[in-house]
Amino acid sequence: MNILVTGGAGFIGSNFIRLLLEGSDDVVVNFDLLTYAGNLGNLAGCEDDPRYRFIRGDVRDRSQVRAALTGHRIEAVVHFAAESHVDRSVEGPEVFVTTNVLGTEILLEESRAAGVGRFVMVSTDEVYGSLGPEGAFTESTPLAPNSPYSASKAAADLLCRAFFKTFDFPVLITRCSNNYGPYQFPEKLIPLMIANALEDKPLPVYGDGQNVRDWLHVRDHCRAVDLVLRRGTPGGIYNIGGCNELKNLDLVRLLVDRLGKSRDLITFVSDRPGHDRRYAIDAGKIMAELGWAPTVTFAEGLSGTIEWYLANGAWLEQVRSGLYTAYYERLYGAGGRYGREEDRA
Repeated sequence: MNILVTGGAGFIGSNFIRLLLEGSDDVVVNFDLLTYAGNLGNLAGCEDDPRYRFIRGDVRDRSQVRAALTGHRIEAVVHFAAESHVDRSVEGPEVFVTTNVLGTEILLEESRAAGVGRFVMVSTDEVYGSLGPEGAFTESTPLAPNSPYSASKAAADLLCRAFFKTFDFPVLITRCSNNYGPYQFPEKLIPLMIANALEDKPLPVYGDGQNVRDWLHVRDHCRAVDLVLRRGTPGGIYNIGGCNELKNLDLVRLLVDRLGKSRDLITFVSDRPGHDRRYAIDAGKIMAELGWAPTVTFAEGLSGTIEWYLANGAWLEQVRSGLYTAYYERLYGAGGRYGREEDRA
């Protein structure tokens, strides 16, 4: 197939492209705007593959989307492109609405017009909201997003559903738990803690650190998306989870210990608004229907992730640009939105 991957220079998108180029004969067109988290360094070496193409483009630009779809005779779309960081959505919701909602609508409309045969919407478990201490999200759990980010993803999911119901357009939706692995931008929990710990900087933990997340290695996630792309039922929703629930504080302590650093670096900061308490995924449907199961244990995956960041210091330094530093200080530094209470007093 000729596959358009939006957001292919980001963390999950780049890992997905690498999976396609390693294990298929597909032609892959990477469509990415290269905003702060998009990095062509994530795909170093892929540019030499004759099946790989890169287009710098914005999903909000209808003419760019149309040209990419028709000019490369795209047969399938895998839509990763999104603003994805909850803290940034609290700082400025508008770009989340324009990129995640309007961008998805434009991509759906133009894909339908171009005769695309498969459209995979890569979404998140955050659209379901927050769980209590028991149970897990299923595909029939009502949507109850609690942040501007998750609300924008839920809106995009509903647009996908509408295009399937109204136009019989072959949309499939995946909703994953928290990903981790190589090439993840260091605003996310695991790479942020690794990067800060390596420099003996404070490790900011929201609230009491008891928020629970289910951790999924990015390679297992990409395998699942590929299965849905090729064998999923149009109109279907597929939850993808790693079956690795951990409290944030326990995860940070584990990282600190693995890196041989002091737990005194852990710093509790003000909780963010609308912070969901617990996520957990029931992945029974994709396991039963498509035969998928996670293959990377959390112990193996975390060790490999730490080793990757230790071996790729140049990559880490390059992505932690001045713009990211300014943003980080605005949120977590003295007097910042989520700074320590004593610093904000």
